[in-house]
Amino acid sequence: MTTHSTFEIRPAQPHEAAAITDIVNAAYTKWVPVIGREPLPMRTDYSQALLEHDFDVIVEQDRIGGPIVGLIETMQRDDHLWIENVAVAPTAQGRGIGRRLLAFAEQKATGAGCFEIRLLTNGAFQANVQLYQRLGYALDREEDFMNGTTIYMSKKLAR
Repeated sequence: MTTHSTFEIRPAQPHEAAAITDIVNAAYTKWVPVIGREPLPMRTDYSQALLEHDFDVIVEQDRIGGPIVGLIETMQRDDHLWIENVAVAPTAQGRGIGRRLLAFAEQKATGAGCFEIRLLTNGAFQANVQLYQRLGYALDREEDFMNGTTIYMSKKLAR
């Protein structure tokens, strides 16, 4: 693994649904024993989701074939950008890819005239909650869901 990799974020293509499914499943598998079930992103039909939501993928440019190493799924709303999913391949975690994808979403939101980003996560995914908090997301509310807690978070963006 190189330490000076370059990455490109680009829109996902419909034919990449299988690669997206693989990355999501690999990224979320570690949470199955924590919550006792597959997280909802593992149950998504990404062939269909790619038709309904915006997906951007991050591709490692230094390797032959430029493999997809992460993705962000978003939905533009009237007053905010909703992040439906962020996933990074386990082999690429710890390299700032998730942070890059979230920063990309901020640029996407402000470019569309929205100055807030919202998301939710499982309360048991403490590493994710802590990352979002370090990046400036505030905890808005918690709700009981499937024997656990859903945490809703948001981040105000500079105008």
